[in-house]
Amino acid sequence: MNKIVFRNVLPQVFANRTDLQSDVWQCEVSFERGHLYLVEAASGQGKSTFCSYVVGYRNDYTGQVMFDDTDTRRMKLSQWTEMRKSHISHLFQELRLFPELTAMENVEIKNKLTGFKSRRQIEQWFEMLGIADKMDAKIGRMSFGQQQRVALIRSLVQPFDFLLADEPISHLDDDNSRIMGEIMMQEAKSQGAGVIVTSIGKHIDLDYERVLKL
Repeated sequence: MNKIVFRNVLPQVFANRTDLQSDVWQCEVSFERGHLYLVEAASGQGKSTFCSYVVGYRNDYTGQVMFDDTDTRRMKLSQWTEMRKSHISHLFQELRLFPELTAMENVEIKNKLTGFKSRRQIEQWFEMLGIADKMDAKIGRMSFGQQQRVALIRSLVQPFDFLLADEPISHLDDDNSRIMGEIMMQEAKSQGAGVIVTSIGKHIDLDYERVLKL
């Protein structure tokens, strides 16, 4: 997949709004593979909704969300499953980790499905992110910032054309957010992938090619 296009998309919840001033809603905007985007929003302007449309969890909108020339409304469940496995990686704001499993087990669950990264590569990311000593710790006993770093590693153990990073550094200090950004962009570059970062506040300091306001 080379392009994600939002074509005159308007969430149903905003159907009666007459004051929208958005670079995304009711516009035509393209996100292209190999490029870096920041989507900023005030609270309540639809950031989570935007992410849900990209990964196919919701379709309560008018307009079209296109993957290349395919209208995503026409995609079957099996197509969405393949899309999330091999084409779109989503770093969730709410992380969606299993608290009863260790940090490494949370990553390995996905890596066993994709067979994409070696154990050594995964361990190197843990080391770079300063959580090598947490690999065998249960997620439920880790801080939210530590969990965010585990979630990043999990999002990278699959092939992807686009990485959607939703509020990726909300609980990290500047040094850790910088390292997280470097790892994320290195992997995206190695795959020739596009990156879409969303934020309602603090965001990774990267050389964004385009900044859009929801």
